[in-house]
Order: sequence, then structure tokens, then C-alpha cells
Amino acid sequence: MEYLSTLQSPVDDLKPSLFELLSEQQLSSLLPPTIRYLLALLTHRYPRYLLRILNNYDEVYGLLSLVVEKYYLEHFGGSFTENFYGLKRERVLSVRGGEVKRTQVAVPAEVRERLKLKGWDVWKNLAVLVGIPYLKRKLDESYDIHIAPSAGLLMSGGGGLGGVEGRRYLDRDALPPNPTVKQRIMRYYKWFLRHVYPSLNAAYYFSILAFSLGYLFDGTKYSSPFLWMVRTRMRRMGAADQQAIDAAREAADKAVAAGAAGRPGQGLSGIFNPRTMYPRLLSSLRILLPTSIFALKFLEWWHASDFSRQLTRKAAEGLELPPPIVSGMELARKIMAEQRGPLRTLTTKNATAKRSPPVSNITFLPIFTVPPPPSSDLCPICLHPISTAAACQTGYVFDYKCIFQWIEGTHERQEAFMRGEKMSEWEDDDEEEHDEHGQAEGESKKKEHYSREGSWESGKGRCAITGRRVLGGTSGLRRVMV
Repeated sequence: MEYLSTLQSPVDDLKPSLFELLSEQQLSSLLPPTIRYLLALLTHRYPRYLLRILNNYDEVYGLLSLVVEKYYLEHFGGSFTENFYGLKRERVLSVRGGEVKRTQVAVPAEVRERLKLKGWDVWKNLAVLVGIPYLKRKLDESYDIHIAPSAGLLMSGGGGLGGVEGRRYLDRDALPPNPTVKQRIMRYYKWFLRHVYPSLNAAYYFSILAFSLGYLFDGTKYSSPFLWMVRTRMRRMGAADQQAIDAAREAADKAVAAGAAGRPGQGLSGIFNPRTMYPRLLSSLRILLPTSIFALKFLEWWHASDFSRQLTRKAAEGLELPPPIVSGMELARKIMAEQRGPLRTLTTKNATAKRSPPVSNITFLPIFTVPPPPSSDLCPICLHPISTAAACQTGYVFDYKCIFQWIEGTHERQEAFMRGEKMSEWEDDDEEEHDEHGQAEGESKKKEHYSREGSWESGKGRCAITGRRVLGGTSGLRRVMV
């Protein structure tokens, strides 16, 4: 299928197939969104320098592509992506049939020089390569912004049954009283986008389809209507083209070497000479493109395959990370110790260990927290196996439902603790009432429930283990893909 056009015309070996041209066009159309995506990622890191470039991306990309395409058209006879596929552009002869097959076989170098793009031909092809795609992107963007969202907004105006009879469509393009010139131009532009551009866009794609079918069945020499307008056709690069490119490169290298040899001590400055650095930088893009394509395909395979997950899992099996260290508030603890006496003790079924709760630096009240679980597979709050893992900003992993309710302050464990129900985490020995006449009254009140409101914080908006405040609330949680 790749050489269908060649099989139909076996004499013309330099005519590329439609599938080669479609592959080149697909690669060329992928470059602008890819560069925009990479620029957006870098802008998040360096917004001060790159934000303006990102906001004017179409103009910046148009200028850069104009410089690159002009260099490749003048030196290689084709655009950047066309040169990657071994294609070139040449003028169409005004002779009958537009072909000189015998001359092409006899003196290919002479024919190449005659059909090579000249100064005016280069600028016409630049208009096709850079100007038309730029206008197409801007028109599509304007249509998506101004026309698609506001196809017609229904505005109720009262009257009738529930205001149904009084409903009308709000015309957002209506001119205000005493409009300015800019507002008038914008109104005409929106009218063009709404009434003319859809038909123009359909004609654009239908014309490309018609020329592609005609080129596929050898009915025309032009693969697109724009090449027909500038009288240029696509060809494969032959031996004469490669020899001419190599000869030009060798001549340029000899000129640079001769200039550097004639000026002793300036060899390093010759590398950064604009006359040599500009061609070398643009020529290096021929190597950068296939390298970047290979890197992107490798990264796509790496993230899509199960090999990366298995390798990451094996590397993390023997890695035991210690829990994050939370620095306590010594001053607040001293104040609480002086005012409220000894703090809570941690009691478990098997053993009893003392631990001090974190203290709020605003209210100076102890914060209700839970101890880390004995296993990383268990949720520290509900002590059940984690089904939907979510990481807090402190580094601990919880079940998403539990930590979400905990930060919202609605978890049943928090509510039970604040109601004063018996909890195994903190024994409230200091809040038991002991009168000076004996222990009987204290023992009887120990069994009653008392509210901890005003003497404890429930942990709302905080990490359930460390008691640190979670920035952003529940939006600060991050789901963990296991």
C-alpha cells in the first residue's frame, strides 16, 4: 500500500505515496500541541518567565516555525518534518504534462537546480506551511470561545404559566448603545464565525479530501489544494539531492575551518559565531526529532506496561520508611501541665503505654488523635484493611472514607470521644471528680459520661495521627494508586 502510486506509475520513482504524505502531515500536526504541553509544564515551575510566552503561544510558535521552515526550505528543499521523511518540494514545469523524464534520468543534478525553490517560491510555501495553519488554529480557537458556548442562552422574562410564554433567547452579540469601533469589528467577526466559517471549514476539508483521492489514483500531481495554488508538488529526495546537500555542508565546514585558522586564538569564539551557530542549531533538529520520538514512545510504553509497576513494587518491598517525626509544642505542654495536671495515658488491650497528645497552639487544648496502626495494611482510624488508600500531607495513609470524615469532623470515633464515651485511647483520670471526703463519689461519677467540649479538640481539619492541620481541608488529600 505504501508504494501504490509508484506501482501505478513505475517510471516515476520519486513520486511519494499518499500514505507517506499523510504520515508527515500527522507528525507535523502533533508538534504544536506537544510543545504547548511541555511549555505548560515548565510554566508551572517558572511562571515569571514563561507565562507570557504561554499566553501568546500561537504567535511565538508561528515565528519560530517561520525561522525553522525557511532554513529547511532554502537548504533542504522541504519543511522540517518533510526532510525527516526524506521528502522535498519542487516547482512544477510549465511544459506539457509537467514532466521531463528523459532529462531527469540523464542529468538529474541539472534538473534539480532548475526545479529548486527560489526566493519567491520559498515565501509562497512558507505561507502554506506557517500562515494557513496559524489562521486555522486561531479561527478554531475563536469559534470555540465565542460561538460554541453561546449558541443561544434561554432567558426567562415572566408572564404566562410559570413564565413559559415570556421566555426568549438572549442575544449576546447585540451591540450596546453608542458602540465603539472595536465592538463593531467584534460583532462582524462573530457574525463571520457563526454564518460563514462553518461552510468555509467544510470546504477546507472537502477540498483536501478531493485532492488526496485524486493524488492517490494518479489524477493530479498535487496532494493538497494549497500546493496547487503555489504550483509546488511533493517529491522524494534522490541521489542528486543528497550529493548536493553533502557538498554544501562540506563547503560550509571548510569555510568555518578556514576562518578559524586565519584568526589564531579565536577557535572557541568561532563556535559561537552567529554565522555558524545558527545553521548548526537548526541542522541538529534533524537528530533531535527522531530521538525525542523514541523517548516519548519509550515513556508511553513504560507507563502503560506492567513491567514498570512490578519493578517499582520489588524495589519498594525492602524499603522501610520511618514514620514522620512530629515536633511537639513544649511551651504549650508546660502550660497544660501546670493548669490541668498530668495528661492522658494510652491504654491498649495487651499493654498500657504513656503518650502525650499534641496540643493546639491557638486554643492550647489537647487534640484527639489515634496511634499508628500495627500494620501498614490497616487504616489507623477504623483498624480495618484499607480499601481505598488516601495519603495525608503528613505522609500517613488512611482509608479515604475515614480520613475524609475525620477532617470534616463527622467520624463516629470523634463524635463518641467528644460525647465522653469510654475510649481506649485516652483515660480521663484527671477529669474525674474527687472530693476531699473520699473516693466514693468519684467512683460513682467515673461510670457516667461527660462531654469533652471545651477541654479537647476533636481533630477536625487535622491529621488523625499527628494532629497537624491539613492545608486545604479534604481537597488536600491525595488518592494513592496501589
